[in-house]
Amino acid sequence: INGAERVVVSQLHRSPGVFFGQSVHANGTKLYSARIIPFKGSWIEFATDINNVMYAYIDRKKKLPVTTLLRAIGYENDKSILEIFDLADEIKVTKTGLKKLVGRKLAARVLKSWIEDFVDEDTGEVVTIERNEIVIDRETVLENDHIDQIIASGAETILLHKENQNIADFAIIYNTLQKDPCNSEKEAVLYIYRQLRNSEPPDDATARDVIDKLFFSDKRYDLGEVGRYRINKKLYSDSNVDTRVLTKEDIIRIIKYLIELINSKADVDDIDHLSNRRVRTVGEQLGNQFAVGLARMARTIRERMNVRDNEVFTPIDLINAKTLSSVINSFFGTNQLSQFMDQTNPLAEMTHKRRLSALGPGGLSRERAGFEVRDVHYTHYGRLCPIETPEGPNIGLISSLCVYAKINELGFIETPYRKVNDGVVNLNADGIEYLSAEEEETNIIAQANAQIDETGMFINPKVKSRHKGDFPFIEKSSVQLMDVAPNQIASIAASLIPFLEHDDANRALMGSNMMRQAVPLLNPEAPIVGTGIEKIVAQDSRIQIAAEGDGIIEYADALEIVVKYNRTEDENFVSFGSDTIKYKLPKFRKTNQSTCVNLRPIVRKGDKVKKGQLLTEGYGTDKGELALGRNLKVAFMPWKGYNFEDAIVISEKLVKEDVFTSVHIDEYSLEVRDTKRGLEELTADIPNVSEEATKNLDENGLIRIGAEVKPGDILIGKITPKGETDPTPEEKLLRAIFGDKAGDVKDASLKAPPSLFGIVIDKKLFARTLKDKKVKSAEKLIISKIDEEFDRKVEDIKVSLISKLFDTVNGKTAQGVKDYYSADVVAKGVKFTQKVLQDIDYLSVNPNRWTTDKTKNELISLLISNYVKAYKEIDGEFKRRKFNITIGDELPSGIIQLAKIYVAQKRAVKVGDKMAGRHGNKGIVAKIVREEDMPYLEDGTPVDIVLNPLGVPSRMNLGQIYETVLGWAGKELGIKFATPIFDGATLDEINTYTDKAGIPKFGKTYLYDGGTGERFDQPATVGVIYMLKLGHMVDDKMHARSIGPYSLITQQPLGGKAQFGGQRFGEMEVWALEAFGASHILQEILTVKSDDVMGRAKTYEAIVKGEPMPMPGIPESFNVLLHELRGLGLSMNLE
Repeated sequence: INGAERVVVSQLHRSPGVFFGQSVHANGTKLYSARIIPFKGSWIEFATDINNVMYAYIDRKKKLPVTTLLRAIGYENDKSILEIFDLADEIKVTKTGLKKLVGRKLAARVLKSWIEDFVDEDTGEVVTIERNEIVIDRETVLENDHIDQIIASGAETILLHKENQNIADFAIIYNTLQKDPCNSEKEAVLYIYRQLRNSEPPDDATARDVIDKLFFSDKRYDLGEVGRYRINKKLYSDSNVDTRVLTKEDIIRIIKYLIELINSKADVDDIDHLSNRRVRTVGEQLGNQFAVGLARMARTIRERMNVRDNEVFTPIDLINAKTLSSVINSFFGTNQLSQFMDQTNPLAEMTHKRRLSALGPGGLSRERAGFEVRDVHYTHYGRLCPIETPEGPNIGLISSLCVYAKINELGFIETPYRKVNDGVVNLNADGIEYLSAEEEETNIIAQANAQIDETGMFINPKVKSRHKGDFPFIEKSSVQLMDVAPNQIASIAASLIPFLEHDDANRALMGSNMMRQAVPLLNPEAPIVGTGIEKIVAQDSRIQIAAEGDGIIEYADALEIVVKYNRTEDENFVSFGSDTIKYKLPKFRKTNQSTCVNLRPIVRKGDKVKKGQLLTEGYGTDKGELALGRNLKVAFMPWKGYNFEDAIVISEKLVKEDVFTSVHIDEYSLEVRDTKRGLEELTADIPNVSEEATKNLDENGLIRIGAEVKPGDILIGKITPKGETDPTPEEKLLRAIFGDKAGDVKDASLKAPPSLFGIVIDKKLFARTLKDKKVKSAEKLIISKIDEEFDRKVEDIKVSLISKLFDTVNGKTAQGVKDYYSADVVAKGVKFTQKVLQDIDYLSVNPNRWTTDKTKNELISLLISNYVKAYKEIDGEFKRRKFNITIGDELPSGIIQLAKIYVAQKRAVKVGDKMAGRHGNKGIVAKIVREEDMPYLEDGTPVDIVLNPLGVPSRMNLGQIYETVLGWAGKELGIKFATPIFDGATLDEINTYTDKAGIPKFGKTYLYDGGTGERFDQPATVGVIYMLKLGHMVDDKMHARSIGPYSLITQQPLGGKAQFGGQRFGEMEVWALEAFGASHILQEILTVKSDDVMGRAKTYEAIVKGEPMPMPGIPESFNVLLHELRGLGLSMNLE
């Protein structure tokens, strides 16, 4: 997007569906609620209150008794509402019958209904209206004197509470009926309409329509496939509903479930359970944006059609595609989840694409997210990594997908398990199944490294296993599943930390985050102690070039690799390209983070390669393995206090031998605009600049490739016109003598910023082309030639396709060849001939089921899809060529030229750089010591790096010690180790290798002082540790200022390196000087070094002339205060 690679991060949000929750009122009453969250449409929530009444809330604001809603959706009278819950007996009204029932409670009101006619004064029409009068209220105990009233009311039946039923369970329904102001469907509909719209409805139909549209219309309401799936899972164990809107049955079942909750017969949902959270992937997010764009477009089309009622118009007049493209562009450009890709190294790039965020539109916000959302939940097992998450305000809201996790079509995260049957693990490929959090819920799962024999039977009778959040020992016959690998629980970055099981989780978190910040080194080295996943990460990193099939290397050099692939006859038959493919290697390409991609071939001419084999290395890889740092000889010991508090002491050898040297490429650009005063211009002829300063610039003012750059050098020379002013007589004279307005332009060149020492490796100049008639006619000629060449190439591959198809289908009859819109292309029963094949448009034809022969059909399908691919490649290439000729460089409006300079810097490690191991053991380089002064081993080998031993015990990251000892053994024996996480080498295994290598146990060795040659008193742990250089380099952070820009209002220096600002001398620093009574220093800092405008000019003058310092004046901030007070109406003047 706009020339930079971006990533759209997947979002983890609350799944649509129904959620049951509970909260506690201030008085201790438990309140229950059910919330239905749709994909689109109004939210509806059912909740109880402290009086045990159930209310429905529409869109979180309008509150109405549930029974009112039930009446409005078709359960009109008390009888039908009570019948839903099977709560009442219906009794026919007869005098003798009623006498037997005296003493029982009425379950519903006895109503007297009649119809009244009256004349509407406005229209003069006769209107009939139904009236209800309450004769006896519900919950009344039936007595003798009520019997006559009931008979007089004309009611045919009455409803009484059922006897011997657990009425208490349904008390809430009676309570709600008592609170319900309505008695019929019509009253309920009008009541709801008034609640929603705060106005009277025009007529009954409108009111009914509004309620229908709220939840039962598929235009306004959509639960989505996921929402319906979740509701079915929760409420319908017996049947399956497939409509995507709410149904009456849904509402009733939800109310019944709520009543079960109130009576403690069901459980509330856990909102952080991964069955209630789903992933919105890129496709879905983009799809939603597309829907928004189409809706906007539809609205404009409707408006335009209304305006042009009687005119004749074409679709082009109505449709404005800009509305759609602007929505898509703003999504990619400004959406919170569309992020600038982190390309520091291959791991950073891969992790960024596998990231899941709970933030963003429709998600949480940092401020509102509580602890529960951020916590690790037992359903994260194998789905979301519990280790890799940022430190700081986003902790727990941004997480990483586990190594084996995948996302299913409903958006839920699944993880694989092996099936276990009666204590025997299924070790075949078909024994693996992916389960979502919900499907896994009830299973008992064994660990991946549980011991099994060759048949798959568990060796021990009891197996350590996992069930929900518990870890019981369980009989092997009860185990149902088994993990597929020990690193199933962790993300890729966490899986790269050897001996992770010996590290504290907080340090492991830092370790996995810091590996993403490791800068690719000039000559990296794969770790001696790895976890075995390094090769896979390198293979999956898209920067490296891998073989597309088996073949042989025809040619390889630093710039390109040529591979000839072994194709079978069938593959040759269906392909349209050559079997020899050239791969261009990226050389010194800049990444988003200004690190450098520079690939080298690791194959030679004549080598045989297999499919998927890597052909290159570089950019954080070494011989096809991920290599973010270097293996260094380390000693854990204090060294003259220089490694106090996590500081690091390193040997000069690391600088001398370019061990931690990295290349960084910076891009500097300058725009040439058309200003009010005239055009700016790129040139090497800049006023008042010495020839020395412009000697490396070409005629366009761009510095030459290969030039060495230091701070302050001109990279791009530009002049911009000054404002026209009346010239002085002297200027007039000069112009008369030298002609031209030499003084009308000012220097607006781009100069190298501080700390930039490097070499120019590339320059680019983009210009808007201004065309005359000659150029345009020449263009037409070139384009017609390009079109001819395009037609010729397409014709060639089409002829080849037709002859190959004819060979395949010769003599066959068509089974009905259709295009993608299901229109017939070749009718059923027609024989295939050259003529028939010639007339088909292969770009829109459906390549499936042409004949009755299955293998031929597969061949045809492959042929056509390869043809389409080849056509698109040719089409793309020619479109690009035409675009370059007709349009050229696309520049924003108002910009005439754009110049870019690329400068490469070689940065060796220096004091102030941040380094780290893989276990969260980070530090700053405090001293670079001469090689001969470093502590050395008995055989005279000096160590490369000295770390502080106090950094280990309190941090509890012992993994680094294990790694150090095993690394030393590996170095001595010349072998590498893969020690997977949670299944790594044991102490005994490490001891075996240290004995083999002939090095001391646990690496405990006496070291000698490089300065004096004396032996240190105590033995120290020595070994080989893998260290990374991180992106926080001192060159980017160091900053100093003497004179620079000032803020316009306060006249104080700006802040920050980017603005070339000063250091803030804040309130507390002022106290420090006050405490020492350093009044003159303090006065100077608050005035001439800050915002005393006159004073600072005079001070500068005094320093230049060598005169004594003048008295400070009034700071500008005092004037700002005066103006502020005047703005408030207080006239303040200095006397």
